[in-house]
Amino acid sequence: MANHKSAIKRARQNKVRRLRNKSYRTRVKNVSKEVRAAVMENSLEVAQEKLKKAVSIIQKTASKGVIHKNTAARKISRLYRLVNQISS
Repeated sequence: MANHKSAIKRARQNKVRRLRNKSYRTRVKNVSKEVRAAVMENSLEVAQEKLKKAVSIIQKTASKGVIHKNTAARKISRLYRLVNQISS
């Protein structure tokens, strides 16, 4: 356990940030699953709608520093590739 006042505060901040970051990561996973589910159903319009939402959430997560920008770009690229496969 932290002994200094500043260390106690840091521990408290880390806990809050860890939980917040966890929720952001979970949102990224969930929207990715939604896009993949729409692709499996071969519903192009739904998949494109979900993709737009997913890209927004993934980019926000990267801009907040929760995930690296290259990781976000890779996830977005893979989702676009999936949706484009059913569109062609």
